[in-house]
Amino acid sequence: MYTVFTRLRRLSWEAMKRLRRRQDGPEIAGEVAAAAAVAMPMADPDPTAAAFFDVDNTMMRGASIYHFARGLASRGLFTTKDLLKFAFGQAVFRVRGDENPEHIAQARETALAFVAGSRVEDIVRLGEEIFDEAMADRIWPGTRALAQSHLEAGQRVWLVTATPVELARVIAQRLGLTGALGTVSETVDGVYTGRLVGDLLHGPAKAEAVRALARREGLDLSRCSAYSDSANDLPLLSLVGHAIAINPDAELRDHARENKWDIKDFRTGRKATMIALPIAAGAGALAGGVAAAVALRRLYRSK
Repeated sequence: MYTVFTRLRRLSWEAMKRLRRRQDGPEIAGEVAAAAAVAMPMADPDPTAAAFFDVDNTMMRGASIYHFARGLASRGLFTTKDLLKFAFGQAVFRVRGDENPEHIAQARETALAFVAGSRVEDIVRLGEEIFDEAMADRIWPGTRALAQSHLEAGQRVWLVTATPVELARVIAQRLGLTGALGTVSETVDGVYTGRLVGDLLHGPAKAEAVRALARREGLDLSRCSAYSDSANDLPLLSLVGHAIAINPDAELRDHARENKWDIKDFRTGRKATMIALPIAAGAGALAGGVAAAVALRRLYRSK
């Protein structure tokens, strides 16, 4: 049987070869994310339309990977100091908007060094537990209602996030959505190798992933919708026929107004974009991966 895992494995080798030949990370990351996407079946589907939702600060208050890390910390799997260091790093990225390639590469290298040797099934199991305990009540009811309206119209609804795809799938499954596109890590026999397949699903890579998925699923992007809180996702938002800014940062709000995009804000209080730990940037997601991997490594060593 030709499963998604077979398809992903074949694409992974092809992507690694291409990475050696040229530097088009967003395209490869997008292709890999689309190959890893698994859709839930739908009744009476609208076959050419879909909706794409960013996760952090769009579907959920704060960073999903940070809440996951907090769940691990509550289980005693790493120290409060580890968590605070990660939280500070996220806050710096948010305030400075500091996501230059050098810093993202450094975060990626650090995260991948820690994640090597971790089992996928452990990440998934802990993700399910922690979503139920610590993430479910952080879902924005307004954004979830928007996603549900697409489902009721027979349209598929995908999460598109820099968060590791395993955690993204857990969130999508718990919300009853179609599936998730996320950052894909290479695995062998269910164990992370410490390498990414392609690159982070961040910025332009999200648009590439949606393009690849649209080709595979026969979607008409002019009939599709996309939702995000961040100007980092302008490539994705500009790709579809209906772009909606959710809880937008200042740059995205200005862009949305100029282009007459819908704006919806479900936050309370002024300057809600600057709340303590809410970043969903690619480097922030990988920094969270470090915390998760540290916890898992310590767990294995204790057995």
